[in-house]
Amino acid sequence: MAKIVFALNQSLDGFVDHDHPAFQPDPVLFRHFIDDVRGLTGCLYGRRMYEIMRYWDGDHVEWDAPEREYAAAWQSKPKWVVSRTLKSVGPNASLIEGDLAAAIRGLKAQHEGEIEVAGPELAHSLTELGLVDEYRLYLHPVVLGHGKPFFAGPRPPLRLVASDRIGEKVIRLTYVPA
Repeated sequence: MAKIVFALNQSLDGFVDHDHPAFQPDPVLFRHFIDDVRGLTGCLYGRRMYEIMRYWDGDHVEWDAPEREYAAAWQSKPKWVVSRTLKSVGPNASLIEGDLAAAIRGLKAQHEGEIEVAGPELAHSLTELGLVDEYRLYLHPVVLGHGKPFFAGPRPPLRLVASDRIGEKVIRLTYVPA
């Protein structure tokens, strides 16, 4: 059975902002993300996060070797997109409509390994349904003071199971529901 993992970068004060320069990974963190994507069974997105990540479906001449490596890893993975508004999705992606709980339980039952969910709102919905098995917070040394919070609503009691320093600036905290 697959495990649903919510993993996302966040500021010290609990916000996510993919455009903020402080979240740009250093080479060590970017290598970590390449290896992470390679090891995934697939990725689960809401519409907004999927649209951000579609950047990696392209082939940009300005990309360096690690960016091309990340794109290849990301493109190779199945993606499931939860949306009420999208009518179609890109390559290697499937649209999830209807009963979210049944669809995610089905994905978990049909697959092994880790399915990574990105996006606070989708993760919140899955948390409310009791379907998130692990939370990975990539803490960056920046205080934003505003924005979209990592947790989009009340979180369950959590138990810390690991902490890892990645590169010069980032700490990954890994929690499971208590």
